[in-house]
Amino acid sequence: MKVFNWTNIRLLLMFGLVIFLFSFSSHRNGNRKLIKSTVLFVGNNTLFLKRETVNKLLIENKVNASSIQKDKLDLNKLESILDSNDMIEKSDVFVSVDGILKAVVKQKTPVARVFDTRGSFYVDSEGDKMPLSDNFTARVPLVSGVIDEKNHDDLAELFRVIHNDPFLKKNIIGIQIMPNGSLKMFNRNFNYQIDFGGIINVERKFKNYKAFFQKAVLDSSLYNYSKIDLRFTQQVVCTK
Repeated sequence: MKVFNWTNIRLLLMFGLVIFLFSFSSHRNGNRKLIKSTVLFVGNNTLFLKRETVNKLLIENKVNASSIQKDKLDLNKLESILDSNDMIEKSDVFVSVDGILKAVVKQKTPVARVFDTRGSFYVDSEGDKMPLSDNFTARVPLVSGVIDEKNHDDLAELFRVIHNDPFLKKNIIGIQIMPNGSLKMFNRNFNYQIDFGGIINVERKFKNYKAFFQKAVLDSSLYNYSKIDLRFTQQVVCTK
């Protein structure tokens, strides 16, 4: 005669009940419609895209978020759609427990604005092309000349150096790429031209320039120069 272990039977029944309740809850939760969608911009650059634009990408084929069922969402696809936007660096899309579709978006960081035969566009912090925005104009150096496969990476690094340095970011407003590959730069508050030379010894040249500037600004001699030559890493040559 078999003896039933009621303790094990109760545990088995409780386990089955938990599975049933979980499945039932998940099914009901999946069938629920979203309440709304919301967009949160993070980082320092939050002006190039409007929230309405991101919302439209999130629910592009729907009238509004409340018409979408939670179990019909493909969050990875939504993130891919947002990340493919030329203004967006990275996005994170998820649904909160209260039924709100949320997108956390980091916009790209422009570090230069290029003018060439293709028109005008930004170069972002990763060295990629970034379109202009109808909502905001970034205060970055204006660049003219040819950017190609040979100088692209070096120029992208140069733009990042300028952008990440508070002094250079404030003072360098223009860069001209010469046919021979050398660079000429222009300062915000003074009329002199900076002859930077080739894209080599970048850190050393900028260090020399900042040291010269801090010394020369004290005696107002900067107004007397027409050219500052940084091509020689051991010295700064000035022309009146």
